[in-house]
Amino acid sequence: MTKKSFIIIFILCVGLIMIGCPKKTAVKEEPSVKTEEATKAEAERAKEAKAKEQFEKSLVAKQTPGVAGEVFESSLLKDIHFDFDKYDIRPSDGALLKENAVLLKKYTNLKVQIEGHCDERGTVEYNLALGERRANRTKDYLVSLGISSDRVSTISYGKEKPLDPGHSEEAWAKNRRAHTIVTAK
Repeated sequence: MTKKSFIIIFILCVGLIMIGCPKKTAVKEEPSVKTEEATKAEAERAKEAKAKEQFEKSLVAKQTPGVAGEVFESSLLKDIHFDFDKYDIRPSDGALLKENAVLLKKYTNLKVQIEGHCDERGTVEYNLALGERRANRTKDYLVSLGISSDRVSTISYGKEKPLDPGHSEEAWAKNRRAHTIVTAK
C-alpha cells in the first residue's frame, strides 16, 4: 500500500505541476506606437497649457468696471468694425469673430460682454440704439458659431466712449465698433 500511495501522490504532484505552471507566452509590445501616442498627447497638453498661459497673460483689468462688475481686456479678443450707419457684420470681421469663437470654445468658463460703439455723428438716442443693434448682431454671430447665449451679454455706449477722439473719417471708422471684454473667468 505504501508503494501504491507513493505512485498516486507522485502522479498527482506531476499533474499539479503541469496544470499549475502553464507555458508563459511573451507579449511583445510595440513601444514606438505607444511612445508616439504619448508624445503627441504630451505635446498637445503642452500646447494647450501655453495657449492658456498666453491668454491669461493677455487679460488686463479694465480701469472702469462694466455692468457685470470687474472686467478684463484681452488683446486676443479682436474688435470688429462697422460701416457708417450700419450694423451688418462684414466678411473680414466675420473671420475675426470666428477667431474669437475658437478662443471662447477653449475657455468655456469665460463670460464676455460685447460693447456696441458709434461715431460722434447722430443724436445720443440714435447712437445708443445703433450701438445696441451692433452689439446684439455681434452676439448673434457668436451664438451662430456655437457660443452659448448665456455666456454673452451686450451693452451699448453709443458715442459716449470713443476710441479715437478725432473728428475725421479715420477717427469715426475706428469708433464704429463692437468691443469684447471678459466679465467672468
